Amino acid sequence: MGVSACHIFIFNVMITYSIQKILEVFVATSISLAIEKFKNNLQITMLQESTVSTRQTNVRNVIQSDMIVLDSFLTGSYRRCTLISPLSKSDIDIFIILDPKYFRAQNNGPANLLDQVKRVLQKTFTKTPKISRNGQAVTITFTDFMVDIVPAFHRKNGGFLIPNSTRNIWISTDPKIHVEILTKKNQIQNGKLIPLIKMIKAWNRIHNSFFQSFHLEVLALEVFDNIIISDYPSGVRYFFQKASKLVLQENLDPSGYGGDVGSYQKEKNDEYIAQSALQKAYIEAWYAEESVKVNNVAKAIKHWQNLFGDYFPSYG
Repeated sequence: MGVSACHIFIFNVMITYSIQKILEVFVATSISLAIEKFKNNLQITMLQESTVSTRQTNVRNVIQSDMIVLDSFLTGSYRRCTLISPLSKSDIDIFIILDPKYFRAQNNGPANLLDQVKRVLQKTFTKTPKISRNGQAVTITFTDFMVDIVPAFHRKNGGFLIPNSTRNIWISTDPKIHVEILTKKNQIQNGKLIPLIKMIKAWNRIHNSFFQSFHLEVLALEVFDNIIISDYPSGVRYFFQKASKLVLQENLDPSGYGGDVGSYQKEKNDEYIAQSALQKAYIEAWYAEESVKVNNVAKAIKHWQNLFGDYFPSYG
């Protein structure tokens, strides 16, 4: 068969399909490429990964040189693989498990412990712009990103106790369980859950960071419990739809130790503002999906950009 005959054959095969089907293939491919670019835009660079590795090791060594440390490990969104770029707007969390001798139940114990850790860090990081006590952690504000050091103690019945200097109490938690749960759920979702959570975090950052990062992760675990994510557009839309109802309820710490991770909103009666934000996001995501159905890629991408700002690539 010659070249021209081959072209004629392909053309004859193509016209056996409806134009609608041909356009659907083109649209799906275009949206898929845009989403892959979007996912890539959420990642930090390999150089930043290397910097994080070196920096967190140095910080841990500084603490260990001055205090009795039983164990230390990375935690937070970096460890759970849900951290998003830019790194300058993120923080790296280090969990430091200390000898029980540092525990003080009374006399402003949580704040005093954080101040002690702060003083240890200040001995070494003398030129760092800012080292401060920050609620449950000591935060080192480097020029390129922040590091949160969370001192902790082994808890008698499992998990850990960490300080809350704002409320002057000790909080029970277990970040290792958080990692285990999310890793397992992501495997069940064929690797789609963590990228989708990062997309939701991008939406939150673009829209004034009204939600705490971990709260969004807990909501996602609740939304997709026994629900399989088939693709990202429908997954994003489904999250906003279901989360807008769940945010009014208790969103319990999946480790089983903590309480309602959304209490910071409910204490200020902000849960209805949170619900409104999620409902508006749902409408945008719904219009994006509907635009794809009528083969309007440009309009679909515009709705995605309304949700995710510059994280999402432009059309064309």
